Amino acid sequence: MHPRMRTAPPHALTVAVLLALAACTEPAPSSTSGPVVPPRPSSTGSPDPGAGTTDAREVVPEVEVTGMSDVVTGLDAPWGVALLPDGDALVTLRDSAQVVRVSDGTATPVGGAGARELVEGTRSRGEGGLLGIALAPDPAGPPTVHLYRTTPRGNEVVSARLVDGELSGLDVVLDGIPASGNHNGGRIAFGPDGMLYIATGDAGLPSRAQDPDDLGGKILRVTPDGDPAPGNPDPDSPVWSLGHRNVQGLGWGPDGTMFASEFGQNTWDELNVIEAGGNYGWPLVEGTDEGAAGAAPGVDRDAADLVAPVATWPTADASPSGLAVTAEAVYLAGLRGARLWRVPLGGPGDPPVVGPPQALLEGELGRLRAVLPDEQGRLWVVTNNTDGRGDPRAGDDRIVRVAVR
Repeated sequence: MHPRMRTAPPHALTVAVLLALAACTEPAPSSTSGPVVPPRPSSTGSPDPGAGTTDAREVVPEVEVTGMSDVVTGLDAPWGVALLPDGDALVTLRDSAQVVRVSDGTATPVGGAGARELVEGTRSRGEGGLLGIALAPDPAGPPTVHLYRTTPRGNEVVSARLVDGELSGLDVVLDGIPASGNHNGGRIAFGPDGMLYIATGDAGLPSRAQDPDDLGGKILRVTPDGDPAPGNPDPDSPVWSLGHRNVQGLGWGPDGTMFASEFGQNTWDELNVIEAGGNYGWPLVEGTDEGAAGAAPGVDRDAADLVAPVATWPTADASPSGLAVTAEAVYLAGLRGARLWRVPLGGPGDPPVVGPPQALLEGELGRLRAVLPDEQGRLWVVTNNTDGRGDPRAGDDRIVRVAVR
């Protein structure tokens, strides 16, 4: 048991059926086609402090891409991006364990003691390596950079100060996160409450997701220093939600509603609204109850008090990694699906009302790892064609600035 975890969160569910599942982030094609917006899903748990229902707004059913331009090209397996106050960006490179600074179309490796420690101590294998990055919301002094990485001991979150363009020595924020060649999670983000949210995967062992004493298959919520955050379902535990297979996208709407994207096994990828203490069902269910190839037979989602997704996709169409939330939609970067999915937001509703998903950039850029909005209202889209599973094109990998209307 992790030293910071002692008791089960209130919505923990014991796994009654041990499933023998082939662990693959981008599984075999499904015969199901087309995205699905389920009926109003069941809901459990208490809402995020400060989060409410989506304000009433007109649902914009479809938009179109009105322009694209390269921010930077020639990146090697980029994973996470954080925008600096001066307009530059920090980008993590998964396999080389480097952080590069992107400025005026050029990517320059960041130096310093912390950069050397990242290269020396990070182990890149399969989907592991240097993954998520987030800047602490501290406007005073040099930025504090948080990073999610794979080490010989497992996955961990570390932090360093960015001083005069260099990273100071690393401090461990949270360790003990299970790691494997796949299902490593890796996205980190600071929420509107100032707390750090950490997405973890089941590391190839599905039963971890339902074990309250295991950090795998969870969304964790900690202070910037790594302690369980005030207001967590269990005050002694970093667990915010459980029952996840492999979350790699985190984001919040203007009203504080938290969204997460999740890889499915063989049938359904998911977009979820995250609630404190919520159980999202893996490995008991996958996506919606109907047609879930990996689901335990006879599981009643409502009776088991599991939270259903607000939208799902066949795994061949999405395999969603990062996501971005704007005032009008949630955007999800699809790896295997090689497209940008847009889920329009409407309201009112609890959980939020969403419109039919729309596919953008289908096949135009290849595999997409991350998406984030900039201050001008455009989307930065990160390709991932050099990660060993894609088909690199001239200039890959790249970050592309996309305008939609």
